[in-house]
Amino acid sequence: MREIARRTGLSRNTIRKYLRSGTTEPSFKIPDRPSKLDAYAEKLSVWLLTESRKQRRTIKQLHRDLVVLGFTGSYGRVAAFARAWQEDRRRDQQTTGRGTFVPLVFQPGEAFQFDWSENWAVIGGERIKLQVAHIKLSHSRAFLLRAYLLQSHEMLFDAHWHGFRVFGGVPARGIYDNMKTAVDKVLTGKDRQVNARFRAMASHYVFEPEFCNRAAGWEKGQVEKNVQDSRNQLWQTMPAFPDLTALNAWLEQGCLALWKDTAHGTLPGTIADVWHAERAALMALPPAFDGFIEQSKRVSPTCLVTFERVRYSVPASFANQRVSLRVYPDRIVIAAEGHILCEHQRVIVRSHQAPGRTVFDWRHYLAVIQRKPGALRNGAPFAEMPDAFRQLQHHLLRRRGGDREMAEVLALVLQHDEQAVLTAVELALEAGVPTKTHVLNILHRLVDGKTPCTPDIDPPQALALRNEPRADVDRYDGLRGQSREARHAS
Repeated sequence: MREIARRTGLSRNTIRKYLRSGTTEPSFKIPDRPSKLDAYAEKLSVWLLTESRKQRRTIKQLHRDLVVLGFTGSYGRVAAFARAWQEDRRRDQQTTGRGTFVPLVFQPGEAFQFDWSENWAVIGGERIKLQVAHIKLSHSRAFLLRAYLLQSHEMLFDAHWHGFRVFGGVPARGIYDNMKTAVDKVLTGKDRQVNARFRAMASHYVFEPEFCNRAAGWEKGQVEKNVQDSRNQLWQTMPAFPDLTALNAWLEQGCLALWKDTAHGTLPGTIADVWHAERAALMALPPAFDGFIEQSKRVSPTCLVTFERVRYSVPASFANQRVSLRVYPDRIVIAAEGHILCEHQRVIVRSHQAPGRTVFDWRHYLAVIQRKPGALRNGAPFAEMPDAFRQLQHHLLRRRGGDREMAEVLALVLQHDEQAVLTAVELALEAGVPTKTHVLNILHRLVDGKTPCTPDIDPPQALALRNEPRADVDRYDGLRGQSREARHAS
């Protein structure tokens, strides 16, 4: 011990301690010291664990929020804690955190899985974010993608119809996560308070909905994997499209092509081969579920109802009254008193900074202009009339009482076929007689199916005078008084 102490410079007590411990390498044990972060460590761990990837705060924001709660330590201490926490989390996920699972096997026609994802596409020259519905048969792994602008109920119902249409039938069970369009409230265990409209759709197609546990995406792992695979198989090679309809047609054809080119993996053959065998086990496809969302709206005095910052016109007879607004993915249907009043193409305004839009149907205001014909001159709905009507309006409004005549011409649409009235106006304009009387005359002939009865006349090519006039300037000179015998006319 004296020789070791001489060579190392350590005291004999230190050497005796290492000999008794049985260690060969000396180590220094860092004593536990209190930290200013200890009181906030649990709070910071909860923040790091519960925040989603899209809403996660930066370390600087976390440090600033801790300071608000009374933390007096430095930013570096918070950053070191976050790095250590993330490393422990990553280590757990790679070992025990990954969990243990049982491979699943589904019988033909037993179940399908459904999920949403977000992707980008160029539509109409603009790059926009889309909500993509994924529906996949669990046995054959046949799948379909359908793109929408929103994840609302009507989009969900439409995606199911197109999926069952392409699959050729309906499976017995549907597997979902706890999406808000299907589940109103998550109860204990597997119990769910299912949305009434979603339950109505499931009853229509006669399948049983089943919902995964919270944060348990592996329970529908096939469609989860399909979300990842589709980004490489379809979205990276996607061209630009004029509208959403063209995009969905392209997606459907792309999915069918992938069925033929992708091996099933578990069963022999491709996905298309297994799907052909599974199709016989699917339930028969019923008519499409009428998947609209209904809202009660009051019509404004300007004959408009508002939905999602877009105004739609309603027939003037229902102004200031309540109507039923039925929302479909691609159209808006307005009903009242058990009858369909009108239908509009649905407009979805994605930007909250963009001004609201108004969708007019000029026919809805015909009853108003019968009482107020002067509204024709600057009425916004009448800017969308066909060109022939606007040309006739241009001619009629230039003379007195023309607005009244134009209102009466437009009122003919309420009594006759609109195309017949439009044809009569076009013929009147071609004849150069843009008047109400002439339009009525032509329209009656068109409605009666009669052609004008005119005799056949064969005029000669040239007319010749029998007694051609002779020029006689002497008479003119006589009037001038150059002749002696001439008298003045007076």
